[in-house]
Amino acid sequence: MFDSVSAAALRSALDGLASRQRATADNIANINTPHYLAARVDFESALRDAVGSGSGVAGSTESRSTAPTREDGNNVDLDTETMSNLDTQLRYQLVSQAMSGKFSSVSLALKTS
Repeated sequence: MFDSVSAAALRSALDGLASRQRATADNIANINTPHYLAARVDFESALRDAVGSGSGVAGSTESRSTAPTREDGNNVDLDTETMSNLDTQLRYQLVSQAMSGKFSSVSLALKTS
C-alpha cells in the first residue's frame, strides 16, 4: 500500500512543495540583496511523467527566474512570492489530507483484520 504509485506520488508532491516553500522563503529573505535572482521550483512536470510511467517517484528542479530585474539586479517581487506561498500552503494541506486518508484506510483495514 505504501509502495503504490499514488503513495509515491503523494510523497514526491510533499517533497516538491516543501522545496518550493524553502525557495519562496529564501526569495523573501533576499528581497533587498543586489543581483539576487528569485528561485523557482518545478516538480509537477516530473511528477506527471513519473505517474504516467507507473513510478510516482519524482524529484524537483530549481532554477532562477528570468523575470526583469530592478536597477539593483534583483528580481524578487513580493506580490509574486506571497501568492506562491499561499498556493504552496494550500496544495501542501491538500496533499497532506490525501496522505492522511491513505493512512486512515490502512489503519481501518488493520483494525478490522
